[in-house]
Amino acid sequence: MPDELLSGWLSRLAAANYWNDAELLAHIEIDTRHGAALDFDVEAADAEKISIAARVDPDTVQSMTFRAMTKMEMMLTAQVPFQSCPECSRRGLSLRHWRRSWAFDCQFCGTLLVRSLAKPGDEKLPEKLIDRARCGAGLLEHAATSNRPNLLRRAMRAVTFGMSLKSVRGDPLFALQSPRPEVRLFCLAAIAAAQSRPLIKAAISSAGADGYVRIALLRAFEREPRLLAAVDHIAQQRARSTGPKTAESHN
Repeated sequence: MPDELLSGWLSRLAAANYWNDAELLAHIEIDTRHGAALDFDVEAADAEKISIAARVDPDTVQSMTFRAMTKMEMMLTAQVPFQSCPECSRRGLSLRHWRRSWAFDCQFCGTLLVRSLAKPGDEKLPEKLIDRARCGAGLLEHAATSNRPNLLRRAMRAVTFGMSLKSVRGDPLFALQSPRPEVRLFCLAAIAAAQSRPLIKAAISSAGADGYVRIALLRAFEREPRLLAAVDHIAQQRARSTGPKTAESHN
């Protein structure tokens, strides 16, 4: 299928022959028990073995892996599955774009992707947040695939700041692949929000912020001290003009 991932295709091939993945790989003499190990690096000899067993061209096998990615794309591609399409998964499919940090809707059927460990009783997230996150995901994809470091830096600054507001610690790249859907959506939504008057939004959020939020701001703007100074200046102006009660309401 278009955009199918090698490990998913091998699983379907194994199921068609009444085997599991390990049995199929052992049968064609590939030294791994997990097809996922081949998604990022399949040697030419192994691709040849798979092509002979499945009667396809070796280039077809290679085309289902994550090869020839830019550095930006590699940074934003998950090593393990973190989301999937509930509709296509029922058909045994595993598509490559599901691993992208910016993937939001299934490109095959249009269904909203869900985290891999989602439970039926999980709380439904607000539609407004989903719409903003979808917009942020599109901006992140453009930043990554256009190979423009300045756009990616801007997006990751927004993610870092979004993490601080949700009191999430760790690597921003991990937050975009978080198993907690509300964290991932909030960070993607922050990318969209940062496109419109980002300094004003940062200043509003920083008014009366706790220590961790302040550290996140420093981290987000560590290479641009003038921006951080501008945020402080705007926050001070707002505090003087709105008074202490209004300022506190933004905490």
